Amino acid sequence: MGAKSAASHSRSNADDNSTEHTALLATPHQPNYTGSRALTRDQYETDEDDEIDANESDLLLARTASIQSGTGLAPESLESDEPGGYLTDDDVEAVIPAALHKSGREFLIDTDYRKFWTIFMGMMLTYFIAAFDGTIMASSHPVITSYFHSSNSASWLSTAFLLTSTAFQPILGRLSDTIGRKGPYIMTMTIFAAATAWCGLAGSMTSFIAARAVCGLGAGGMMTLGSIMISDLVDIERRGTYQSWINAVYGIASASGAALGGLMADTLGWRWEFGIQVPPVILCIILAVIFVPTDLGIQGKRESFMEAMRAFDFQGSFLLTCSTTFLILGLNLGGNILPWSHPFIIASLAISATCFPLCLWTESKAKRPIMPLKLLHSSPRANLIFANFLASLLLNAILFNVPLYFQAVLLTSATESGIRLVAPQVSASMVGTATGFLISRTKRLKWPLTSGTLLSLLGAVVLSMMRRDWPVWAYLLCLLPGAMGQGFQFPGTFIAVLAVSPQAEQAVVTSTLVLWRALGSVLGIACSSLILQNALLAYLRAYVTEDGDGGRGPAWKEDIIERVRGSVEAVARLEGPVREQVVLSYEAAIRVTFLCCVGVGIVMVCLVLPIRLPRLGARK
Repeated sequence: MGAKSAASHSRSNADDNSTEHTALLATPHQPNYTGSRALTRDQYETDEDDEIDANESDLLLARTASIQSGTGLAPESLESDEPGGYLTDDDVEAVIPAALHKSGREFLIDTDYRKFWTIFMGMMLTYFIAAFDGTIMASSHPVITSYFHSSNSASWLSTAFLLTSTAFQPILGRLSDTIGRKGPYIMTMTIFAAATAWCGLAGSMTSFIAARAVCGLGAGGMMTLGSIMISDLVDIERRGTYQSWINAVYGIASASGAALGGLMADTLGWRWEFGIQVPPVILCIILAVIFVPTDLGIQGKRESFMEAMRAFDFQGSFLLTCSTTFLILGLNLGGNILPWSHPFIIASLAISATCFPLCLWTESKAKRPIMPLKLLHSSPRANLIFANFLASLLLNAILFNVPLYFQAVLLTSATESGIRLVAPQVSASMVGTATGFLISRTKRLKWPLTSGTLLSLLGAVVLSMMRRDWPVWAYLLCLLPGAMGQGFQFPGTFIAVLAVSPQAEQAVVTSTLVLWRALGSVLGIACSSLILQNALLAYLRAYVTEDGDGGRGPAWKEDIIERVRGSVEAVARLEGPVREQVVLSYEAAIRVTFLCCVGVGIVMVCLVLPIRLPRLGARK
């Protein structure tokens, strides 16, 4: 409150009281400072010619005395002196305090290169293992489900993992603000190691699914906390460089898991796919115990576990977890394992729809909310979070339907369709790695977001224009814009939302961003599948004709429709004329789905283009 009072006392008649309305935000109140000109929005990245002067950075640093040296503005500066007034997150222009540059400090904590790189290498190893685990499951789950004679339960593997890895991340992020990062980080790694060993020793499909659910809690927690801890260790100006290293490791691990999954299952056996992950995780736990500072990430007064629990937002946590869990259950199982009309699906979606408004109301009253509502209604953070949500939705809708286009329309094999996705995924990984380095070098935050959203929109447009008679290279070119857009947008959004957030909110901002991205993934698959199946049914009934000869009556037509909707492989086994009609139906239905993706891309562009973001750095 002292910083706020001083700032209020120093307000004088401003030379320029001009403000600007920004999407999702009410008109802000513009502060001024004694002895210096007001920091106006004209200095933002619209011209991108000037960097903030060091004197102004020092003034901003004075207002953030309650925060560790790092990035952003003090929490109290989010409010104006007028009731109900809010400042935009972009009211801070230089997110690196000049004092940090003058001191020559490389890190935000008192450490040396050796200790930092030991911690960072441990974090990257956890990222590698988590990414490896995810992709190795994708390539070997048919072997595992066949071993247990439970192929019809395959989708539960991804559902169980996704549920726990998504629903509990905000809780872990907020908890680590009060008791520090070290304890929750070690706890999640321990959970992951134990659950991975459980996967390798599972004696039934039920046991294996339960193990994957626990594994998701550990994997999601250690990746989220790893990202938060990097923000605790390095300033936002250098954050892009380290994010690029993580992106590179994640890409290598994903490729390794996809390549080795089937090979290990055929040679060593699928159980060893999980057994080999345990020793590296134990090594990461040992490194964290020895080198991670006990007080890393604590915001304000250090609290014991019991004190943290007394102030913890249990109501908000419960409602957020329930709304997320039942939404994922309903959308992931609906139309897949159970029909949309099944009572369980209807009940799950109804519970989610009831819990989410209650969660918002609870969070508006909570002293230390799990998901602060100001993140969802103040620009630019709200724009960034929702644009990231739509980008994830768009990406997963495309990734779900492109292989379907290759197999049902072009009649390629599953292996061939997978090979055609390699080049786009490699390009996305390369662009994502380069983006972090370029942000650190250029100090500009807006260009990756603009480039990413426009490329994603372009990718959806060209996919909606695909035709069956194109050469193979043309399909690959159609996939590149969306993949490159993904590479620009995801790391760009992550760094941007950290840059406009105070150091005290890095954990909750990170976990909220990851939560909404995960929800976008679920909705992208569920919504695109729903659109596709309804459009496909309409086109099949219009295009597949019954001639009455050889038993080709209404019953035959309904049987054909049921078969090709249930299995893509059934399309290739049909006779020539009927197969052509079915292929035309699939082509038209997938085009409708991609056109809906174009609509999502347009909304995403509208969210990103109006926002203004600061430049990283300060004049020395």
